[in-house]
Parts: sequence; C-alpha cells; structure tokens
Amino acid sequence: MSTLAVAKKDFLDVWRSRIIWSVSVLYVSVVVLFLYTEKNTVSNPDVESALVNLTDVGAMFIPLIALVSAYLAIAGERESHSIKYLLSVPNSRRDVVLGKYLSRSTMVSMSIICAFLVGGGLALNWYSSPDIDIFVGIAALTLLYTLTYVAVGIGISAMAASRARAMAGAIGFFFVTNVLNIFGPLERTLEFLLNDLAGLGVPDLQIKFVQVLISPTAAYLVATPLAFPRQSIPASNPWYLQGKATIAIMVAWIVFPVAIGLWRFERVDIS
Repeated sequence: MSTLAVAKKDFLDVWRSRIIWSVSVLYVSVVVLFLYTEKNTVSNPDVESALVNLTDVGAMFIPLIALVSAYLAIAGERESHSIKYLLSVPNSRRDVVLGKYLSRSTMVSMSIICAFLVGGGLALNWYSSPDIDIFVGIAALTLLYTLTYVAVGIGISAMAASRARAMAGAIGFFFVTNVLNIFGPLERTLEFLLNDLAGLGVPDLQIKFVQVLISPTAAYLVATPLAFPRQSIPASNPWYLQGKATIAIMVAWIVFPVAIGLWRFERVDIS
C-alpha cells in the first residue's frame, strides 16, 4: 500500500461515520439559515451581509467539524491496536499520517464545498445580486481555514497514544485558539503575559501578530476582509497583519502540525 491506498481505505471508513455527516449537514443548514434570515428580515438584503454573519459563526463552528473528523484518525487505531495491521501491509508511518490527512481533509472539504454550492444556488434564486465572486472568495478562505484544523487534528492524533489523550489535546487546542480568541481573553492574556508580567512593553499590533501566529482562527478572521468588498484591512496595519501574510500563516498551520505529528509518530514504540 501507499499514501493514496491508506487515504482510500480511510476515506471509505470515514464515509460511514454518522457523526461527521451529521455535523456536515448541520453546517449546510447554518448556511441556508443565514441566507434565508437575511432575505426575510432585512429591508434591503444582500449576500455580503449574510456571509459576513456566517463567517463569524463559522469561525467557531468549522474547527469542530475539522477536529471531530481528525482527532481519532491515528490515536483510535493505536488504542484498538489495528494500527499494527495498517503498518504491516506494509505501509510506512509516513504513509499512514499523510494518508489519514488526505482522506480526512477530502471528506471535510467536500462538506464545506457542498455547503457553499447549496448557498450559491439559493443566492441565485433569492437575491437580485447573488455576488458569486464573494461566495467564491469566502469559500476559498473557509476551505483553507478548515484544512488548518484538520492538520491540527491529525497532528494531535499522531502524537497521542490513546483516545482520551487525543480528545484532551483537541479540546484544549480548540478552547485556547478558538473560544478564547473569539471571546477576547486570548489577546488580553497575551498582553498580561508579555507586558504586565514580563514587562516587555510589546505594542498592540505586535500582540495582535502573536495572536494571529498562535491561532488559526485569528488568522482567518484577519484575512476574511479580502473576500468582502465593503470591508478592508487597515492600510496602516504592518505587513504582517495584511491579508497575504495571514494566508501564509494559515498555510503554515497546515504544514507544521502534520510534520510535528509525523516526527513524533515515527519515534514512538507501538506495542
């Protein structure tokens, strides 16, 4: 077998998972709900406003889909000892990690693309100006955002020896980088640690950059104005808080968690 063979087998296994499909159907429903609400509750409805509101909710909801799909990909097989069979086919540990990432990211990407295709179709029927270019832009950013959390889930799963540890790692990462980021304590915590506690006197924009570096959610929210014509990233922001820089940070979040998880997985004794 190979990376693609592992991915194919895993994809077929995941396809039968009711949990992932249920969460995916829920996200499609959320997209439909926001478009419908905008159309029926606002005097001058427009697609951009609906998608801006959807983005704010999706910033918290999408990581749940991604992490649920990925955090047991390898740890679950290690706990059930089926990983021994997978590695005896033979497959290298690299094949397993990359194959799992490929299959889980494909599955979740299909859900996101389906949601935006449904939303785009409804926008064509419900709105006089469907703004398909906005749909394409925010769909692309959202897909990139989704892949970052799939990568994190796979990385955690590759490092964890049991389901419990993988779950704890996924929940902890989600809480720190997502919940605390969206509701504000993460930025205030960084300011306290860097300025109040360490006395470094770090300016606000550099604290924001640290926040963007350690949180895929922060990077996504900074980048989303790229897709919305009526929003813009302040020109006064330094280059590291401009859209292209935050997109690069999200790409890095796809690469490094998988690489670190693979590095750790190749060095553990699977008994």
